Amino acid sequence: MTSTHNRSSLGPLGSLARSLTTNAVLAITATVGGLIILGLTAAGAGIYDAVAEKDGISGLDQPALNQVIAWRTPLANHLWTGFTHLGGALGMTLIAGGVTLLMVWRWRSLTPLILMIIAVAGSLTFTKVGKAIVGRPRPPLSDAVPPYEHAFSFPSGHTLNSTVIAGMVAYLVASRLTSRLGIDLCVVLAVTWAAAMGFSRIFLGHHWLTDVIFAWILGLAWLALLITAHRMVLARRPADNSRVLRES
Repeated sequence: MTSTHNRSSLGPLGSLARSLTTNAVLAITATVGGLIILGLTAAGAGIYDAVAEKDGISGLDQPALNQVIAWRTPLANHLWTGFTHLGGALGMTLIAGGVTLLMVWRWRSLTPLILMIIAVAGSLTFTKVGKAIVGRPRPPLSDAVPPYEHAFSFPSGHTLNSTVIAGMVAYLVASRLTSRLGIDLCVVLAVTWAAAMGFSRIFLGHHWLTDVIFAWILGLAWLALLITAHRMVLARRPADNSRVLRES
């Protein structure tokens, strides 16, 4: 009886406290997410300008290609070719689909499926639009490792899609964990996957260095936007405030 009375008498104060907490979470999430997105967008714009003007950081493209050519061996070419295929349309579809369905089944939630569909749809759109707008040729076939690729070069679709998918999987899994070590491991694995995929594209001569760097930045910006939006949706659910750090 006393417990019920206390909850009743503190009801308005409790509602006010919950409202203030929710608004604070919203404000912090929006601010941090906005700053990250703005910073990444500015960095990406700088790379795009350098590529368009053929100056700035794009001056590193040829030296980077020359360096990876010097590192090539038959075995390395074979291994990196096998790995880079995992970042293609078929490879990433199978990986993303399998991992997403596993999360949906394990967590009994459609949230992973919805977020992954939005993430991948955006990533594919950015890739197609970017290639069509910039129309940048790939490195010469004489400097590439077969099988050769012929679509436009900027940005690297393999890198962009791998960054977005690995990042989204890491976010969804980490949001369910309470262990700091587990969360850090998710981040490290996602970063390693995206970094290795980008390197494979340069190593095999399928992309210039700036194609890959821009794809990393664009992928991180898209992830920051999606994650910020998701955290804000969670923060708007007063009944779920206790699960904001875990629910996905």
